[in-house]
Amino acid sequence: MIVGLAPAGNGGNRTGRVFTGDESSNNLTKALYDTGLANQPYSVSRDDGLKLNDVYITAVVKCVPPENKPTTGEIRNCMSYLEEETRMLTEAKVYVALGKVAWDSLINLFKSKGYELNGDRKFSHGKIVKLVKDGNIVYLIGSYHPSPRNVRTRRLTIEMLEEIFETAKSLL
Repeated sequence: MIVGLAPAGNGGNRTGRVFTGDESSNNLTKALYDTGLANQPYSVSRDDGLKLNDVYITAVVKCVPPENKPTTGEIRNCMSYLEEETRMLTEAKVYVALGKVAWDSLINLFKSKGYELNGDRKFSHGKIVKLVKDGNIVYLIGSYHPSPRNVRTRRLTIEMLEEIFETAKSLL
């Protein structure tokens, strides 16, 4: 399961599919394709033929926040949707958080479900946290968001994102 911040006004909100039709989606889908998790290196519309392999993509916030900065209230209001998605995806064992908001939201969600956190909860790129409850283990991997700014400044490269997905695959 890949969790981002929110649908982008010029991407997911316009197309109806998260991480579709903008530069962030191009960066994410390219890395998914290069690691065998998608059938094509682009995501431009809901009917573009994209198929993901054992991957589910969602966002913490379900509507476009002003200036792409959701308030605490918006995050709290949308948490029940993220909780329901994690409940329905019973086979999900690895969660990739794209950015600190997604990271913190997933940490808080799993802690509220009774999972014990194995390690420091502070977000950083490439960080892996093991969460355990009644013998059930899930992993949370932190990654910088594949935003145009992060990629242009090389805070995150496509290769770094590919490493995150290869790590996720190896944890399965």
